[in-house]
Amino acid sequence: MDQSSIYLDNAASTRVDPRVIETMLPYLSQVYGNPSSLHSAGREAKEAMEKARALIAECTGAKAEEIVFTSGGTESNNLAIKGIALSRYRAGKHIIISAIEHDCVLNACGWLKTMGFDVDFLPVDENGIVRINELEKTIRSDTILVSAMHANNEIGTIQPIQEIGSICKAHGIPFHSDASQSFSKIPFDVNALNLDLATVNSHKIYGPKGVGALFIRKGIRITPLLHGGGHEYGLRSSTENIPGIVGFAHAAFLCRTELEPENRRLTCLRDKMIDTILEAIPVAYLNGHRHKRLPNNINMGFRGLEGEAIKLLLRLDEEGIEVSTGSACSSNDAENKPSHVLTAIGLNPVQARGAIRITLGRFTTDKEVGTFLQTLMTIIKDLKPITSI
Repeated sequence: MDQSSIYLDNAASTRVDPRVIETMLPYLSQVYGNPSSLHSAGREAKEAMEKARALIAECTGAKAEEIVFTSGGTESNNLAIKGIALSRYRAGKHIIISAIEHDCVLNACGWLKTMGFDVDFLPVDENGIVRINELEKTIRSDTILVSAMHANNEIGTIQPIQEIGSICKAHGIPFHSDASQSFSKIPFDVNALNLDLATVNSHKIYGPKGVGALFIRKGIRITPLLHGGGHEYGLRSSTENIPGIVGFAHAAFLCRTELEPENRRLTCLRDKMIDTILEAIPVAYLNGHRHKRLPNNINMGFRGLEGEAIKLLLRLDEEGIEVSTGSACSSNDAENKPSHVLTAIGLNPVQARGAIRITLGRFTTDKEVGTFLQTLMTIIKDLKPITSI
């Protein structure tokens, strides 16, 4: 990537922090043993992995033995949802998820439906917040799992996870949350949030790609999806990615250490951008809650110009500014389907295709924000409405 470019797509992935790279390097060239081996090289790798596990546990409020390392958010979500479904199907086949979950949750549940499971979707309000009063109505005697993401990857809305968890606990139903976007960006504690399972991810927090973890509360039984040598307490067989795990843990440690000042900085930049865009561009509108959103997330639409969203993105890219039109995991959809998240909050299909997502990060500067705002306003003036709403 051009070093002069302005990267504003940190919800898709983040640059690996140089401090994380430095921590990983010995495990790429010096400490390269298999952690399952009994010799000294294996024991050294095992020790590094368990230190990382304890650190991730500390950062989530969990016990070390409740952390299972995976290849990332998609695997963790699949392991949680399918693992619970396959272990509890004799008790019931009803699952409840929010209407704005990540595609990996939606598609995992779609697969379960082909296996005879019944999936209900909790609606959200116009800000993307789950309608909690609908949860009690949707729970059935055969409900075996509820899953609701902590913060949405497209519009940044933060969910009332603690309240959802309390309802699930009262009904004795395991509760899972995809915290890939929220972990290490806002305060996160599995006990305070009443979680039984939680997905966390490395490459969203300035760590390496290809590594994540699933918190599984002690006493919660799940069926493994991978079968092999019995790694990760028998729940996720495959030789562990030691350099990635070490990097993930250090990335989480850095985020936790710097959480408060970084949140204040990003929130200030976010609000400056939102206020400036709404004031300077009369057709602009914000998607998601104005304040109950991640400190780095901005999702904007431009009334009458939604059909020009791709052109806007490409024009920004030509100027060296990288943003997104939505979830990176859905951006290669050849059918150009409307965002299910934006549809769920009440936008029409044209609007749901026409938003841009701007996500700030650790390396975003005030100067870059100023350059982006100036460039955006110049490009918007050049765009011509394709449709009117």
